[in-house]
Amino acid sequence: MDDKQKPARKKSPLAIGGFLAVLLSQGKLLVAALKFGKVGGAVISMFITIWAYAYLAPLPFAIGIVVMILIHELGHVLAAKMKGLPVSAPVFIPFLGALITMKKNPTDAVTEAFIGIGGPILGTVGGVAAFGLGVYLDSGVIVSVAYAAFYLNLFNLLPIHPLDGGRISTAVTRWLWLLGLIGGLIVIVYIDSYFSSKVIFFIIWAMFAWDLYKKYVRYRHKEERVTVATRFEFPANHLLQQSYMIPGENHTRDLDYRTYSELQGTGAGRQTLVMEWQGIGFEGQAYLPVQALVRKVQLVKVDRLEKEDGFYLGLHVQVEYTPLGIQEHYYDVPARTRWKFGAAYVALILFLLYMIRLVHGVGILS
Repeated sequence: MDDKQKPARKKSPLAIGGFLAVLLSQGKLLVAALKFGKVGGAVISMFITIWAYAYLAPLPFAIGIVVMILIHELGHVLAAKMKGLPVSAPVFIPFLGALITMKKNPTDAVTEAFIGIGGPILGTVGGVAAFGLGVYLDSGVIVSVAYAAFYLNLFNLLPIHPLDGGRISTAVTRWLWLLGLIGGLIVIVYIDSYFSSKVIFFIIWAMFAWDLYKKYVRYRHKEERVTVATRFEFPANHLLQQSYMIPGENHTRDLDYRTYSELQGTGAGRQTLVMEWQGIGFEGQAYLPVQALVRKVQLVKVDRLEKEDGFYLGLHVQVEYTPLGIQEHYYDVPARTRWKFGAAYVALILFLLYMIRLVHGVGILS
């Protein structure tokens, strides 16, 4: 009797969702791994990402695509180093790519665009090298890796923040953001992809659209106010010993505060907020997500906590601030520089389109 061959198992978008759920459930493990030094965190996140991609594609392809992403991110790292800006090692996120964090933000659009274009340039070079190697070895897998690398770099050139194209646009013309807004919507509607990939890109596009709305419509002529919350656990045994009246759960009060920005070191450019409740001896510290003008720091709730090592107060604090945002002079770019970045941007897009067509002509895709 002939054996019937079982059909290949297809990986569905739900399978990707299941994998992400497992990944998120191990959040503490991942955070601990990423704290394992600069290089250690990058290497561990690389292996996790390879494992994730290998769930959907052959292992050699998974390894190849992660290497292509690494080369792309190294382009950003090298560009930042050339501008004297410290950056973190790349951290890989399955199905999202990778990212580096800036320890000091660019002070002008030219620097932002220079760092932004560094990734697609080196990423394209890596794709061309992989394509050449794949043709030489007659390897469909390696050619497929190159093909995917060209598409990834082309996708990153969409003029949408926080994609590279959105950053390059700051030194060319911000009108490209409007083109990105329209083009991004077309990509969402018409491009075939995994459902999860469409959702992720839609979230990126929606955040970009909302940011443009706030910047150029909603808060164009008025001040934006943002409120964030944080919580501290304050050891309070001394209050019991001093027979201090313990505040109730609904106790509220304005807290004294001071704020400063670090000018040097690893935290350069970071704004720190120090808040105090002198009556109980509390002092807490938090970092603001952006440079801002602090308007109010308020205690809004108090928890009473009994722990093995004593009595604690859980202090819920709200901080209201006005983001300083990017000043208009940030976008002052000489016309000659605009033309240079514009020419490089268009040339890179056209070259990637040419390489994608060339790969199709080779006919050895796996």
